[in-house]
Amino acid sequence: MKKEQKRKKRRRRAAALLVLAALLFAVFYQGIVVRRYTVESGKLAAGQGFRLVVVADLHSHIYGGDQQPLLRRIRRQKPHAILLAGDIYDHRVEPEGVRLLLEGIRDLAPVYYVTGNHEYWVGDMGKVLGLFEQYGVTVLDDRWETADFNGVEVVVAGVNDPVKAQFETYDPEGAMEQAFAGLPQEPFGLLLAHRPTWIESYRRYPFDLVVSGHNHGGQVRIPFLCNGLVGPDEGLFPQYPGGVYRHGSLTQVVSRGLAVYWWLPRVCNPPELVVVDVQGAAGRG
Repeated sequence: MKKEQKRKKRRRRAAALLVLAALLFAVFYQGIVVRRYTVESGKLAAGQGFRLVVVADLHSHIYGGDQQPLLRRIRRQKPHAILLAGDIYDHRVEPEGVRLLLEGIRDLAPVYYVTGNHEYWVGDMGKVLGLFEQYGVTVLDDRWETADFNGVEVVVAGVNDPVKAQFETYDPEGAMEQAFAGLPQEPFGLLLAHRPTWIESYRRYPFDLVVSGHNHGGQVRIPFLCNGLVGPDEGLFPQYPGGVYRHGSLTQVVSRGLAVYWWLPRVCNPPELVVVDVQGAAGRG
């Protein structure tokens, strides 16, 4: 009888340890997840659509020693465009992770890039931008152009990170006004802008989708209670840590980013590769 009780205790203890291990794995998982969102637009006919892959806040991190775990996930999505939403480069880390990424995606789809704050903190924007341009990346520095994504005409625009004003004479609001005052309204409008908190400024222009990063998902999440604990600009409980936000006709997608730091673990907040499928609104022929 005593032996049987001891065996039951051991089994219960083992089961509890397994549950605890599984819980800790889920809470502190630092592997890449693919997050998918669908955006419907009346500017696309029924049956039309295109796919965007968003890479944000990589901070020169290298996955798997050669960036292949990240590159494999990007390739599997078969995107019509790849959007680099700032802080791809990091001022504290050698840019080898950036080189590996750009080398791996250069022939997959058109690649568009906007600056984040960490690129400016490098202190040499010529060096930073030169690296992206070397791999054929389109740098959207307060400007726009038209593109064809899977047969859909798209206006693709981008804004520099406002931290630029700390390094040179620069007015973020004035730059947007000058760049986007004459923006065409008929095509689908896509804006790359690193900081989500500037959403009220972005809303002044006829964009349908804005893609951002910056907040790293709030670093710590508590499922069902707290979507993000802390943001670089907003402090505790940032308004836009990650996910989809609706602002009238404008949809905002905020990536939780891809950077991983051993000294600052992500909690219930794994690094993510974002996939956005833009589709024609149901009922439009």
